[in-house]
Amino acid sequence: MDTDGRAAGALLARARTLHLQTGNLLNWGRLRKKCPSTHSEEEFPDVLECTVSHAVEKINPDEREEMKVSAKLFIVGSNSSSSTRNAIDMACSVLGVAQLDSVIIASPPIEDGVSLSLEHLQPYWEELENLVQSKKIVAIGTSDLDKTQLEQLYQWAQVKPNSNQVNLASCCVMPPDLTAFAKQFDIQLLTHNDPKELLSEATFQEALQESIPDIQAHEWVPLWLLRYSVIVKSRGIIKSKGYILQAKRRGS
Repeated sequence: MDTDGRAAGALLARARTLHLQTGNLLNWGRLRKKCPSTHSEEEFPDVLECTVSHAVEKINPDEREEMKVSAKLFIVGSNSSSSTRNAIDMACSVLGVAQLDSVIIASPPIEDGVSLSLEHLQPYWEELENLVQSKKIVAIGTSDLDKTQLEQLYQWAQVKPNSNQVNLASCCVMPPDLTAFAKQFDIQLLTHNDPKELLSEATFQEALQESIPDIQAHEWVPLWLLRYSVIVKSRGIIKSKGYILQAKRRGS
């Protein structure tokens, strides 16, 4: 293992929280991935930040009104609603903005054989509502809810969903009852092609072990993954897109 790998392993061995940031993926073609070297091996931070630093691209404040900043949040291994606020705060910090224009939350993980219910969504939605009320987010939406699930959330929620993503790979066409309900209550129906499980605990640990062979990857659990995009409103051009991830050591 090279010097960078040994340094990363030493830092990770003592950290309790790991933050990974890709920076702007559109810049990756001309950059080399590099784990941060801001900490010497004699310093062992509790929270380890790993980012492709030269790919990080904050939004110019003078251009903010020209940009639409959107995000989709995937809860992976945490049932804590605080994950929602942590993810949004980090996204705003990474992009250098005070507010995200739109956030969609993917359906939270549930046990096999259990159907998604309003109770599964409520703690995350309540935190999103708090973020809307504190002006960290303008609009919030859902993903892969059927008509019954969306109706239940709409009737219960204080801040109503303004969009719902549908994976057409699983249903080929928009369900008529969902379409009618969305039209009645002015909910935008969008499409997506994300897999059912974008990131699992096993795939994360496998990637971590491959990158840093000398660590105990099974000790680390991914909590959430956030994908963001920055689009120039007038032209529909993607200016920036990337991922942010938070993982924690088991028991920490």
